[in-house]
Amino acid sequence: MNILQRRIEENGTLILDGATGTELFKRGLESGDPPEMWNIEHKDRVIDMHRCYIEAGSDVILTNSFGGTHFRLKLHKLQDRVVEINRAAAEVAREAVAEAGRPVLVAGSIGPTGELLRPMGNMSYEQAVEAFAEQARGLIEGGVDLLWIETMSDLDEVKAAYEGGRQVSADIPICATMSFDTSARTMMGVSAAAAVEALSQLDLTAIGANCGNNMPDTENVMITMRELNPDILLIVKSNAGMPQWVGEDLVYDGTPEVMGGYAHRMREVGVQLIGGCCGSTPEHIHLMKQVVSDAIPVPEAMPTQEATIVNLQMVGRKRRKRRRG
Repeated sequence: MNILQRRIEENGTLILDGATGTELFKRGLESGDPPEMWNIEHKDRVIDMHRCYIEAGSDVILTNSFGGTHFRLKLHKLQDRVVEINRAAAEVAREAVAEAGRPVLVAGSIGPTGELLRPMGNMSYEQAVEAFAEQARGLIEGGVDLLWIETMSDLDEVKAAYEGGRQVSADIPICATMSFDTSARTMMGVSAAAAVEALSQLDLTAIGANCGNNMPDTENVMITMRELNPDILLIVKSNAGMPQWVGEDLVYDGTPEVMGGYAHRMREVGVQLIGGCCGSTPEHIHLMKQVVSDAIPVPEAMPTQEATIVNLQMVGRKRRKRRRG
């Protein structure tokens, strides 16, 4: 049993953190600048972001390293600093955790390369593995507790990231989430069923979904995953509703109360790791933590999308099955 499995065994549902990018923008990050460099140039601001999530109740925080492969860093002429930048991301997160006064895990965030694998693109599988291994090396040297492959669309890229991580460590826990958009498929056409079938073959501690088209679609993906595999540990990090332009600001319409209801429904389905993605703030995470801890009643606020109806019907069936059992 690894450290993440042990924490779930001890505590049941774990609450993850929320969005990174929007929180860094609040702290001064400019559009087009690489957020990963803030781990070196503005570490105090990144620590503050992590600290806010920890104080809100996050049991797992993700490093500020989403675009940390050399493919992404090359856009900013930082491709020669991959290990340094990822090591700094892990060290910054560890500093925040050291202040927590309670156990909090640090997960090394590994996002897509931004390139397409052959034959659709120019990146070979071997190049992808090498890039992910380089990133994983920095994260592990910096002290992450686990590797967190996220927002993936291509199963082969997930496998390359997993293989890269395993080249660096044979036993570190690795988790993976994919982003499901139109018709509950990823941008590359991967369904929830295909994801469960393929990812269950890897030595992954947990799998799931993050980001995505909207909250109800993401929830339905999780319901499908749980039905297909009753035993695997599941992760969900939904966006805080849908983005809307309010003047010059992009605002997500999912209130903390809406996210609290989502956290409750996902716990009822049997998802063990629940957090937020785009638009999710420490305020969202705080209310989600209170709901999952049964400290407050479940909020009645719901997402605005009509797809929610499907959600509630399926969760209702799950509850009835449990009661019968």
